[in-house]
Amino acid sequence: MTAMTDISTATEKSTTAHVVWASALGTAIEWYDFLIYGTAAALVFNKLFFPSFDPFVGTIAAFSTYAVGFVARPIGGAIIGHYGDRLGRKTMLVATMIAMGLGTFLIGCLPTYQQIGIWAPILLVCLRFVQGIGLGGEWSGAVVMVIEHAGNRRGFYGSLVQIGFPVGVAASTGIFGLMTKLPEADFLSWGWRVPFLISILLVGIGFIVRLKLAETPHFKEVVERKEVLAQPVLEVLRRDWRSFLLAIGITVSEVGLAYLLTVFTVVYATTRLGLPRQVILDAVVYAAIVEFATLPLAGWLSDIFGRKALYLAGGVFSVALAFPLFWFLDTKEPALITLALVVTMTLTHALLFGPKAAFMPELFRTQVRYSGASLGANVAAALSGGFSPLIATALLAWAGASWAVSVYIIALSIITIIATLLAPETARDRLRS
Repeated sequence: MTAMTDISTATEKSTTAHVVWASALGTAIEWYDFLIYGTAAALVFNKLFFPSFDPFVGTIAAFSTYAVGFVARPIGGAIIGHYGDRLGRKTMLVATMIAMGLGTFLIGCLPTYQQIGIWAPILLVCLRFVQGIGLGGEWSGAVVMVIEHAGNRRGFYGSLVQIGFPVGVAASTGIFGLMTKLPEADFLSWGWRVPFLISILLVGIGFIVRLKLAETPHFKEVVERKEVLAQPVLEVLRRDWRSFLLAIGITVSEVGLAYLLTVFTVVYATTRLGLPRQVILDAVVYAAIVEFATLPLAGWLSDIFGRKALYLAGGVFSVALAFPLFWFLDTKEPALITLALVVTMTLTHALLFGPKAAFMPELFRTQVRYSGASLGANVAAALSGGFSPLIATALLAWAGASWAVSVYIIALSIITIIATLLAPETARDRLRS
């Protein structure tokens, strides 16, 4: 504990640019680690870890283990948020990177169902749980670290951390795209393991970068005033419950869209439409690349027009594009599929996710900011993110058509629109101390 505390109280001074760079790099690595599981669940886990099922049922089983990571996220958010508000933001950012990196690397080492039977999916679920614990405190810690350094440009600087998500999407989907070019036997034998195994190198880089960060001035002030709370998570639930519920509501649509657009579309295109895997994987990568520009743009605009304006626009576009998305996918034309994902990702997810890095932590005071942001984001992720591919797959099987999935997207979007209307505008206020 002493060693970790020493890390968090390091005396080196970090510029805003350095904090943003270190946070974005670490977050990109963490998202890569978390997202490669989703791609693997869509492409290969049903064959290697659930081979006794019908292929479609095997896909649902694979997505069920995918959802385990999201169930773990609120637990990780509560634990890591608690210590992030007590020991410091930097300390826990280093800890989350270690947890995520080890969990991901070990998934790449797992024997399959054919080799060890039922223990294979059991171990897979356990390691997915470890991944969820790590990510549960990662994102919130990274954005809190940035906005507590960022001054009046919290929307823009916070959105730069969000670039870690499309980087993770592009990297995880892209490397699986390369691996799928292998002969099928090689891909199923060892090719699928490569994306998991190389994560250990990325985590090493991120670990070194984050060790050089300084603690935030806001947290230092809390320590100096001796206002560190003994139970910040309980304080969120007791005194900041309204902000907590609003945080869940404004996040539900964004996090659901993220995994419907990057995971479920892969299953829909390859199983329902019978398209080659490379077509949809390339489309997801291109859409993620475009977000490199649209996320910072959305964050910058939120500093000018407010967080709520961007969120309301993203919610309305999510409703408007829920049906056209699948109309374009159903054409089976690669160019139209790519266009649909690029436009939908830009006008829905980017408008919501870009300002989120500032909007979510701004809802909470410094003493509980890490815990509040962690709990709000991760409870929403557990409710809609992890289960969205599973729910969408089940709705598709039930309805026999994509309209049910479109209605599901609209329902999530309406929740976010209502929560946004009820939330305060935080863009022009000082951070709550």
